[in-house]
Amino acid sequence: MKSYCLAVIFILVATVTPQLATAVPYTQASELQNRFRIDHMVDEVTLLVQRTYGSAPVIIVLPDGSKWYSERHPDNVNWADGLTGDMIKINNPMPGPWQLIGSLAPNSTIQKVSQLEIDVEHIPQPLFQGERLKVTAKLLGDGLTVRLPGLDYMFEWTVKFTSHHKNTEANFTTGTVTVGSYRDNGEGLDEIPDDGVFTGKHNLNQPWGSYTLSVVARNNVFEREISYPIYLSETPIQVEVIEPADKLTGVWQIQINVDDEILKLEQTHIQFDIVGPAGLKLPIVVNELTETPALVAIPQVTDFGSYRIKGSVASTSIAGRELILDLPELFFNLIEPPQPPPSAEELAARAAQLAAQEEQAAKDKAIVWIASINGLLLIIGGVGLIFWRKKLALNKALATTKLRLEQEAAKKGDITAAIDDIDLTMPDEK
Repeated sequence: MKSYCLAVIFILVATVTPQLATAVPYTQASELQNRFRIDHMVDEVTLLVQRTYGSAPVIIVLPDGSKWYSERHPDNVNWADGLTGDMIKINNPMPGPWQLIGSLAPNSTIQKVSQLEIDVEHIPQPLFQGERLKVTAKLLGDGLTVRLPGLDYMFEWTVKFTSHHKNTEANFTTGTVTVGSYRDNGEGLDEIPDDGVFTGKHNLNQPWGSYTLSVVARNNVFEREISYPIYLSETPIQVEVIEPADKLTGVWQIQINVDDEILKLEQTHIQFDIVGPAGLKLPIVVNELTETPALVAIPQVTDFGSYRIKGSVASTSIAGRELILDLPELFFNLIEPPQPPPSAEELAARAAQLAAQEEQAAKDKAIVWIASINGLLLIIGGVGLIFWRKKLALNKALATTKLRLEQEAAKKGDITAAIDDIDLTMPDEK
């Protein structure tokens, strides 16, 4: 199918007179670029605008000169903007010449289409639990794939399973679960980004049984849904861990049961990845299955701890369909065996050792207390000695000071007495 790389696409729908709905002939598209005309018989128009990456949403100029913005427009307009484009749906548009203002992609063109739909590749049957499935979906305009860089950011794809609630099936109590989406970003199973082909990613680790599959593509402007019944079958391969009689010295094994009425044994290849304690990572590949069930030995199970086994299968069904399946994870533990109960002699020796330890602990505690008390007494004695010596020194200093003061007072008293003995009377004149 031929696809178009478009900068601006117009979807003209629900005209009263279909032959008058050709408002923009394709031959004029490259000349008009960001200018276009809407016929008076058009009831609805949807604009899909490609911009340069990260640029602001476009501005729409109406025939009467008024302007619409992505955040400000009438109620009859629905607008979805992304990193690389805008999708704008207008009910009862004003007839006349319109204009787009913004960072439109170079060499933008206009293509007129009459319908916008989604084309979803049907999920094959039988479909198995844990199957890795590659299915695609497209956005179609007039039956042609719409290809627009950044279109992946403008749509939300949702895939849901709704149980039929049959009491004989495992999904009897399951309601509606979201199991995947579609992306056109070149990641995972998607081959090429922005090629208009959206690739699905589905989580099929669900209970087996009858479902209704619903695929919804939506944004603020556009919403389409496709639904149909499917049956999710049980996985055709069952695996389990077989414990040896002696867990310490025996060989652990994986038992593989393949439904050879569904899968071809000679084209069934299995890889197990074992993760264990102490950083153990061990791959086991099974390429030659000649019978079912089959046993595969697990080497190097010597460290105590938990082990996890993840498995994937590449096979071919009897009908010829190539399958990739993810097996349910397996777990097992290698636990250190309990020690035998101790004998009477061992119990007596342990009791004697415990009593000796307790006695030594009591001695150590007593020594600590004695040392602490002696240390405290020594400190108190030292402080008392220092205080006593300081008191003696103080008393001596006080006595010396008192003696000095007494001596000074005695000297002062002698001088006073000498002064008192001086005769201050004047001799008589003769």
